[in-house]
Amino acid sequence: MTQENRQADSIMAFRRFALAVCVIGVLVQLGLTAYYLAMGHKAQPHQLPVGLVSPAAKREAVVALLSENDYFKVTDYATADDLTLAIKRRDVYGGVDITSSKPHLYVAGAAGTAAAGLLRSTYTAVVQQQTAAILAEYAKSGDTMKVSAATDLNTPPAVTDVVPLPGDDVNGVSLGFLTQALALGGTIASMGLGRLIPRARRSWRRGIAHVSILILYAIGSAAVILWSMTWFGVGETADRGEMLGIFSLISLAITASTAGAVALFGPAGALIGAMYFTLGTVISGASILPEFLPAFGRTVGENLPTGAGVQAVRDDLYFPAAEIRQHLIVLGLYAGIGSFVVLITNMLPNRRNRTSEVELDLVERLEGGERREPVELETSAPGRG
Repeated sequence: MTQENRQADSIMAFRRFALAVCVIGVLVQLGLTAYYLAMGHKAQPHQLPVGLVSPAAKREAVVALLSENDYFKVTDYATADDLTLAIKRRDVYGGVDITSSKPHLYVAGAAGTAAAGLLRSTYTAVVQQQTAAILAEYAKSGDTMKVSAATDLNTPPAVTDVVPLPGDDVNGVSLGFLTQALALGGTIASMGLGRLIPRARRSWRRGIAHVSILILYAIGSAAVILWSMTWFGVGETADRGEMLGIFSLISLAITASTAGAVALFGPAGALIGAMYFTLGTVISGASILPEFLPAFGRTVGENLPTGAGVQAVRDDLYFPAAEIRQHLIVLGLYAGIGSFVVLITNMLPNRRNRTSEVELDLVERLEGGERREPVELETSAPGRG
């Protein structure tokens, strides 16, 4: 083959590769755009849990109003104290007390600004509607004393934020940023460790070393997250020990499950980590509350490490009375199963010793260099550890 032919083939190969990259990039962009818009372009509440303190005579009308369009799921409470306790436990996002002449709204800004805003706007609209109806009746009766007394109704409705967001996080976006950092950092770390560990001889010691490094990284990444939070005053009142444990479990759930997928499926397993970052953060409940997501997004999101992690962190930061056992179980399953897979695949004697991530010679092939065959570090035989 002449030099000119080789050069022409090289140019054609480059063009085919460039075309493939462009097509793949456009398809990925199309898929992500459709996914993001489907999840969040028109976020509406679905069965948002709210509380109601009401006398029996008024209850039916209020419940019918709140249940309209399937926006709210109403739970009855005997007193305002019971309602505020339920809010602190995050059983409900807020509620209204209509036992007195003037209704009183209770919200929890830290549970989600979208929910608090919806409750405020719904409550204000209902109060204004009722006020207008009462004033119209008074005006028809011609009773000037009643009309004069009704000016009280025009005072702004009472609202109490039971669990407000801290002053340094007034928009409540910190959880989303922290989740993205953990997801991206964990994915990169698991891929890097996948390149490093296979360079040691396959044995039970290598499996334990791999899992141990994953655990040490998880603790280290959690400490870094906590340290960076102090720069911006986020989580100043939280228990540092609990937060370190939760962040460590989130990081281990992401890194161990990604490393386990790579151990089972090779380089394609790294897509699990990419999915946590690109898809999981959107439906994690950090930016868009679970009740504002489509049913698919809510179900999948709360069962991913990112979603379970966001809910556990939010509860620990702002709702210490809330139950987080279910979220910790989800995280523990990802961390435990992933670590177990990594441990076993590092111990099996009948598996090849090869790099578990993208092969190094792939770079050379893309650059047109000479291909190098991967070097076997050991010839496995039955019965060897």
